[in-house]
Amino acid sequence: MLKCFRIISMLEGLSFLILLSVTLGFVSRDYVSQLGMLHGVLFMIYLFLSLIVAKKQQWSFGILLSLFIASIVPFAFIGVEIFLSRFLGYKKLAEV
Repeated sequence: MLKCFRIISMLEGLSFLILLSVTLGFVSRDYVSQLGMLHGVLFMIYLFLSLIVAKKQQWSFGILLSLFIASIVPFAFIGVEIFLSRFLGYKKLAEV
């Protein structure tokens, strides 16, 4: 489930950046509704999976709140990816 969350986190963050790029004119305004719908669906999946993963991994409310804030801040998905990769690295070391 954690790997699936990592993938959705990256996709949600990238879709958010693409949606924001409409403002800068990098993407045509013709695609705003499609990109908005895609980002909305990814955002809801991200929030749902963050609740599941946080409960399964027994993360604190602070980590869950940080994950939520990262979902609304541009480029914060990179920090989430770093956190998750370190968490997985520590988890693998603990199993050895």
